[in-house]
Amino acid sequence: MRGFDYQRAHDVSGALALLDADPEARFLGGGTNLVDLMKAGVERPVRLVDVRELPLAQVELPQGGGLRIGATVTNSDLAAHPEVRRRYPALAQAVLAGASGQLRNMATVGGNLLQRTRCAYFTDVTKACNKRIPGSGCPAIEGEHRNHAILGASGHCVAVHPSDMGVALTAFDAVVSYQTADGPGELPFSDFYVPVGDSPHRETALPPGALITGVTLPPAPVAAHSRYRKVRERASYAFAIGSIAAALDVHDGVVGDVRLAFGAVASRPWRAREAERLLTGAPADAESFAAAADAELAAAKPLPHNAYKVDLIRNLVVAVLTELTEEAVR
Repeated sequence: MRGFDYQRAHDVSGALALLDADPEARFLGGGTNLVDLMKAGVERPVRLVDVRELPLAQVELPQGGGLRIGATVTNSDLAAHPEVRRRYPALAQAVLAGASGQLRNMATVGGNLLQRTRCAYFTDVTKACNKRIPGSGCPAIEGEHRNHAILGASGHCVAVHPSDMGVALTAFDAVVSYQTADGPGELPFSDFYVPVGDSPHRETALPPGALITGVTLPPAPVAAHSRYRKVRERASYAFAIGSIAAALDVHDGVVGDVRLAFGAVASRPWRAREAERLLTGAPADAESFAAAADAELAAAKPLPHNAYKVDLIRNLVVAVLTELTEEAVR
């Protein structure tokens, strides 16, 4: 691993000033992804600016509802917070599914949003990768792609985003707050991750030098009746091969409100808006759930070895929405 300088910031303005003085510097939260990439030679910052001591480690309850989550809140503290578990249970479940206890104790909310793909071609500097070296190619398309994207991919990259937390935040219309030297800004989660297109190396819409300061979840009564389900290749800690964050409101057997987002199927958490549209006002039954899933997955373009994900996600939609419906009528 290449040598680097290390500095600890104690306030937001100080952190931004340190990064502004050295464009090759990187902010460091828990380091659970960045440090691994530095060891592999994928990331080569000349300086790390430690932001863990910034005053951004609170989960706040805005007066009008929802939640405001500071960027340096650890994953463990987020999952254990009673109001997160009560108001957005799928978010707590997603965080608990996302890593081992040791990693959750270190990882931060802001860092989780910026974690990078675990595609083996990306993390191996001896291989070509458009995400790592633009224009070098995407060997996964013809090579090992069993766990890669079926939605929203391109001929330049078929890697998937690894975050579990991000799937739940996508379902609940989270908004990312950030700060730059020019002042504060916000990005709705729907715009935070950039479609892969022909520039897979550009992953978020954050402006240069931006520091994530928090995430806001707007009030969403339906979110109190939600669930996150993750499928992985082994029962112990592993990245998803498919996942779903779902919330459902049912009255008299009819869907009143529904939220759906998928994980491990695209370069960013995938909001299933077509499925939501078809389900709103439809009967809350397996037939409607399957039809909505099929409509959403009609855009899927699987590769030879990952077509199983289409059936996997379809089955997850039906199973999780059926469970939420049964709970609602008890």
